[in-house]
Order: sequence, then C-alpha cells, then structure tokens
Amino acid sequence: MSSARLTVVGLGPEGWRGLGEPARSAIESADTLVGSERQLALVPDTGAQRRPWPSPIDALVDELAAATNGSTCVLASGDPMLHGIGATLARRLGPARMRVLPHPSAFAIACARLGWPAAEVELVSAVARPADVVARHLQPGRRVVAYTSGREGAAGLARVLWDRGFGASRFVVCEQLGGPAERIVDTTAAAWGGREADALHAVAIECRPDPGTPLLPRTPGLPDEAYEHDGQLTKRAVRAGALAALSPAPSRLLWDVGAGSGSIGIEWLRAEPTARAIAVEARRDRAERAQRNALRLGVPALEVRCARAPEALAALDPPDAVFVGGGVTAVGLIDACWSALGPAGRIVAHAVTLEGEATLMTARVEHGGELMRIAVDHAEPLGRFTGWRAQRPVVQWAASKEPA
Repeated sequence: MSSARLTVVGLGPEGWRGLGEPARSAIESADTLVGSERQLALVPDTGAQRRPWPSPIDALVDELAAATNGSTCVLASGDPMLHGIGATLARRLGPARMRVLPHPSAFAIACARLGWPAAEVELVSAVARPADVVARHLQPGRRVVAYTSGREGAAGLARVLWDRGFGASRFVVCEQLGGPAERIVDTTAAAWGGREADALHAVAIECRPDPGTPLLPRTPGLPDEAYEHDGQLTKRAVRAGALAALSPAPSRLLWDVGAGSGSIGIEWLRAEPTARAIAVEARRDRAERAQRNALRLGVPALEVRCARAPEALAALDPPDAVFVGGGVTAVGLIDACWSALGPAGRIVAHAVTLEGEATLMTARVEHGGELMRIAVDHAEPLGRFTGWRAQRPVVQWAASKEPA
C-alpha cells in the first residue's frame, strides 16, 4: 500500500488540526491536491497544484484513473469509503493503486453523540439524490442517519417525512460535527419544517409514524393502496410470489417488462439497495406513473424506459433477472428475454388470458422451469353476510438458466 500513487485523505470540519501524521505527510508530499473548494481551503499551501472538483466530476476521475506518474492526494469528507469519493475511485483504480486514510465520519460522530449503537442504525445518502430516498427506510422504530447537502437539505428530508406520515419522528439536525462550530438541534420533522441548516450537516432520524400511517415494510408484497395505478398492477399476493421467485440479490439487474405501475421493479429495489432495475413500459402515462411510484416509495433509482418490447430490449444492459408482467403474447418477447439472460439468470412471466397461458406453456416446454396457477379469493360483504370474491387467476412461469 505504501507504493500507491494516489492517497485519499478524510477531513473533518476542523481541517488540518484534526489530521494525524500519516494524513499530513500525504498532503505535504503530494504533487497534486484534489478536492472541493471548501476542503482545499482547510489545508495549508504546500506548493502542490490544487485542482477543485469540476461539475460533473467524471472527466477528472477518468484523468486520475489513467495517470501513470506523479503523486496525487484527494481530499474527502470524513470516511471517504462511506458514500464518498474514495468508493468511486476504488471502483476505478482498485485497492492496489490507492490508499485511504479515513477520518471519523459524520455517521460515526452522530451515533456517538446520540448514544445509538452504530450497527443498529442505517445510513442513507441524499447527496445529489432526491430527498425521497429516505422514504424506503420509514418504518416504526428504525433509526437513520441521512447525509444531505446545502442549507435546505434538512428541510427536504423533513418534507418527505411529513408527506409520508412520519412528521412525529425525532429529527436531530447535526451541524459541523466534530468541529468547533458543532451544533445539534433535537426536534421533530414537523417542527423543523422548512428551516435552513448549516451547509455542512447530517440528520439523525428516529422514525415515529403519525396515527393511521400504514406500515410499508421492505419485504415484498406492499398493499395495493401504496401504489398509484389505473388497474394495471400486479396484485399484492401475486407480486410477493413473483419477487420470491425472482430472488433479489446484491448488484443484480432486473428488467421489469410491461411494467405498468412499476411495482415489481420498485419492490426489487426496496428489498436490495445495491440492486438495479429497468422498467420498460410502452404507454407514456403508465411510465410516468411508475416513476412517481418509485419516487414516493423511496427508490428513485428505478430507470423507466417508455418503449415497446421486445424492440427496446436490445439497447439495455444484460439482465440477471427478468419479469414479464404484460404482453407475454408479443411475438418474440419471451425468446428475447430468455436470450438476454446470462448464466444462472432467472425469468418470471405472468399471464391472465388463455393465449398468454399457451405462450407460457410453450416456454416451459422449450426452456424448462415450472408453471403455477395462482388463484386468490378475498372475503367481501354479501348482503348481510360475507362471501368469497375470486380474483382473476394468474399463471406464472418461472425458470432459471444453467450456471456457467
């Protein structure tokens, strides 16, 4: 590690004064210093070339990854590997070409100040993302530390909590953590409202629902009422079964083809935060509705393509799993999805018509897997009594490719 050409140094708000000798030495010996204007201002002039991050940062990241000479030190906030530039560089350079000298993170300091066991607290970053990302974490009793940026960051988070029925949540705004200007304001999301905070702050949240707020767990099978829809929605019990068959796992990409209201892709992402999902929907009104649902349910990373399958599929990244919720009878659709899957990839497809069922029976003959007919009845009022009302049966085909 001592021969690495690039060093990433974590800084606290106290800057140079809070650094240990290895971090100071890395800064003093660097030919080039890279960081935000605020971070560069926290360290003394060493004679090195100073390069502020451009916006966007991609071109400079590419340059750092391609560099073959010189000594570069990148300045970061807190722990660079915790939602920081260190993680971005590590993916590009690999551990052999860089070393990281972390500083205590805002997450760690916030947990210490509040007496929260860090292993029981979730970290979410709303930096360069919609504040709505916190919505996925809103369950009673959950503790969250949220990173945000700008003076209005806390207000954006408070708006999300209030809008989702969690205005009563404990809302601790932690400004300049670890520095001489540290300030902690302990209030509720509703009471904080639209107030501004210091530009350098994080928010600790202890989730408390308002009376009547529905529970939205991260396990598959959210209530149908959680979605805005026009009837084109995979219903709750069937949806839970489809997600179980698809098996969300880290970093895996799902295609949700014929996405309708986007429920399968949304719950795939809620179940596994490192996963990816692309929703393909031919109707623009439904594609826009799916994007709104994703935002409200805390997974704005759902990528929605308004396009017709199978024609649009060739331009997408290869999937690890595919769900076909609509249009299974489209010529070539099932074959295109199956061909796109890599080794050990999984496909789940649903049909509610006899023609769709015939398509899935043919797919099973050609590719194996299993067929399941799912019939769900709901108890409803029948005069003065209660009777069963049948939901339209769904035929599900689920299959896996052979591992490599």
